[in-house]
Amino acid sequence: MIPIFLADDETLIRAALATMLDLEADIEVVGHVGSGADLVAAWRRRSESGAPVAVAVIDLQMPGIDGIATAAEIQQITPGAATVIVTSHGRPGYLKRALATGVRGFLPKTSSAATLAEVIRTVHAGGRYVDPELAAEAISAGDTVLTAREADVLEYAIDGASVEEIARRAHLSPGTTRNYLSAAMAKLGVSNRYEAALKAREKGWI
Repeated sequence: MIPIFLADDETLIRAALATMLDLEADIEVVGHVGSGADLVAAWRRRSESGAPVAVAVIDLQMPGIDGIATAAEIQQITPGAATVIVTSHGRPGYLKRALATGVRGFLPKTSSAATLAEVIRTVHAGGRYVDPELAAEAISAGDTVLTAREADVLEYAIDGASVEEIARRAHLSPGTTRNYLSAAMAKLGVSNRYEAALKAREKGWI
């Protein structure tokens, strides 16, 4: 059996995914949690208990530490651990950051449960999997100058949302959101958040 942990802040999605993966004959969901911090804590407990090393399937965007930062912490506990990022925000910058962190699987949430199960088997066996379309986009986009959080707030700004609305969507305070927007505008050499979002979108960074 391949033991796996799931982390996703959307309870219904997480529970449904756990149910579907548990139907696989060789996969066992040993725990599912709603945040990166909770996953790191659960992973550390399992590691200290001497239980077999699991596979972590992690949502990219969660309150607190994001999925890639969570994967990095898991790597600190268990070097070479098999981690898979699933996301509805498959930006090239995220993919490159994930691979640099040691993430072995990266795929969109539009993937089927059967595909995810195959990816889990692949990474558990020591292999890697990156969604082909996301990989092609990453190659063509080039390196981003934005941090993950700067890219987040710009993505939410592209429809003209207020700072307060962007903060709510990104699970940030308005003050922190303004700081990220200001930093992104400075890096992109524009005068407002909408122009920054458009420029980042043109470059394939959001």
